[in-house]
Amino acid sequence: MRNSLVALLAALVAASAVLLGAGSAEAAGYRYWSFWDGNGKNWEYATQGPSLLRPDDGAVQGFRFAVSEDSGDAAQPRRAPDFGAICADTPAKDGRKRVALVIDPGTAADAPDGEKPPAPRTACAQVAPDASSAEALASVAKPLRYDNSAMLCAISGYPKSGCGEQVSGEDGSAKPSSSSQPPSSSETGDASNTAQDEGDGGGGPSVGLLVGVGAVLLLGVAAVVQARRRR
Repeated sequence: MRNSLVALLAALVAASAVLLGAGSAEAAGYRYWSFWDGNGKNWEYATQGPSLLRPDDGAVQGFRFAVSEDSGDAAQPRRAPDFGAICADTPAKDGRKRVALVIDPGTAADAPDGEKPPAPRTACAQVAPDASSAEALASVAKPLRYDNSAMLCAISGYPKSGCGEQVSGEDGSAKPSSSSQPPSSSETGDASNTAQDEGDGGGGPSVGLLVGVGAVLLLGVAAVVQARRRR
């Protein structure tokens, strides 16, 4: 009887591990350009899209191309948000503002198939006082490419194709989603941030899956108790 109970519990634990593993395997991210604000020392995920945000003179903003599941998982630009260093050779001018930009196309691991990311670079955009972040970027990093919902798809022509496509969490192969709208700002139609988790929120095991695992374990415990009563 003892051997039978041990075998039963082992089978239940193995089944639970398989179910939880299957839930984790569903994790997926998006390949996209994320948008960042520099606070002088660190990067902070932007709360507005580049077409809406109108930075002040002296602002530092970053763009990073990578695969991530959500805003908490997003990769930051790999250059420091140092306005003094980036705009050192661009003197101030009346009636214009300077915005320091860090453009990081990411690593080969995040690049679409057949493409090689350019090297990260910085630029100091000198634009009109009311210019948006998107306009500042366009002044130094053309050509830009947007989709029909105004989502930023490419900077300086990179990547050549694709726009926020969903990527498999298992092998990293591109799997275009029927609603390929990755990180977007809270404002409808803007190309920005705040990646939205789909379905079970972040790719972890869903609530239903966890409930199912719990039910299996409870059934196993009940079987053990019933077996002991029969002894």
